[in-house]
Amino acid sequence: MEIFYKSRRDFLKLLGAAAVASQFPAISAGAKSDIPYIPDIDPMDRVFIANEDSNTISVIDPKANTVGTTINLTSFDEDPRPPFRFVTAGAVPTHAAMIHKPLYHGCIDAHGVVPSPDGKILATIGRGSSNVYLIDAVNKKVIGNTPNPSASQTTNPERLTSGILVGREPHEPTFTRNGRELWIAVRGEDRLAILDVERSIKQSEGTDAKAVIQFVNTVNGPSQVWFNADGALAFVASQKVSKVDIFRVNPDMSGYSHPKHLTTIDIGEQDKPGFTPFLKTSPEGKEVWFSHKLADAVSARSTKEPFNMVDIVSPGKMARPNHLEFVENSNGRVVYVSLARVDDNGPGGTASSQIAIIDRSATAGQRKVVGTFFSHGREAHGIWTNPTNKLLYIAHEQDELPGTPNAGQTVASAFDVSDPFKPKFIAQIPLGSLKLPSGELRNKKSINLVYVRPGYRGQTG
Repeated sequence: MEIFYKSRRDFLKLLGAAAVASQFPAISAGAKSDIPYIPDIDPMDRVFIANEDSNTISVIDPKANTVGTTINLTSFDEDPRPPFRFVTAGAVPTHAAMIHKPLYHGCIDAHGVVPSPDGKILATIGRGSSNVYLIDAVNKKVIGNTPNPSASQTTNPERLTSGILVGREPHEPTFTRNGRELWIAVRGEDRLAILDVERSIKQSEGTDAKAVIQFVNTVNGPSQVWFNADGALAFVASQKVSKVDIFRVNPDMSGYSHPKHLTTIDIGEQDKPGFTPFLKTSPEGKEVWFSHKLADAVSARSTKEPFNMVDIVSPGKMARPNHLEFVENSNGRVVYVSLARVDDNGPGGTASSQIAIIDRSATAGQRKVVGTFFSHGREAHGIWTNPTNKLLYIAHEQDELPGTPNAGQTVASAFDVSDPFKPKFIAQIPLGSLKLPSGELRNKKSINLVYVRPGYRGQTG
């Protein structure tokens, strides 16, 4: 099911924009250009990155591998008076000071970000502000912002929506496969918040619609939900206990869920510290993979009862696996795992994290890391492929070191993965800053990253 959250007129505008964009194909292999030829890029493609310390979302144009837009989730400079400004008396605040400024009502700790099944909406979490924001992925704007009544040359033209309050320390959102609902792991309250997407849009826009349909109790410290291929089962990981909860979704005729707890799996042998921040089901839907960050391991289980173990793989001592991504094309089937560990012997002698390559075509139970490649950034986190599985983007938490080309910048990196076993580095992309009326807010500490093609079925579909 596709989600049409605005008017028919807006949808027709989108179709028109896509038709115009289609007249400008990606650069051909023999064309002269400063931009390297990258296959399989649609004119509507874009990469979204949630930056936790700046409370912004960077939007990369994969055709140019530059940041085309920075989406503002702060409430700074909505009023010309000093208490509401980002920079006052020439002083740029630290992150801690920034979010504690008087009357700040913006996002705190922008973290999880995920696209709807049709790629037209993004949901992003404010961990510290306990809410979720919806982003128009086509127009790259926050849904629900309103004209600023104090607008002038020294203020922002819009006032940030309050978003939707979902509970203490939400960590990751995930859309159901039919796009009707948004399930959010509320890590600080040991439960899931389930939201009606259409009502969420209306509540974000300031109506009295109630977005939250229900809360569902689950394991202590839930980190993320992901659904199996047909959307019948929901898997819930934890960052506090060595357990995985599994629910039957039980959608009704209208597509709304009636969750029923099916079982709880003890994963103590795979994750003794009880810290599993990320999970994702494989493209064909037969397996669900987990990253066990403090155990320096990733594991895979069957998505069918009794959910038996399939593989346990170690990416190395102190590797600290963050996210994982499946890449499957004519040249191979792999799982990439982003490693938070930073090694000193990166390209050009620069410190860099690495990405582990697991050969998924090997016999189940015998799969292992068959290689690694440097991510061209420090503390790799979010990782996502394009729809044809030939292009990969990686986000990083730490800034680049002095003396490097992008010193002091948080960067993303792009790779050609046409051969999944031999990734080719394309670009290191500095994320720059959000230009506010009072000064520049540097995009910092990237967490989740997603590659989106609006109007097409994506990984959550």
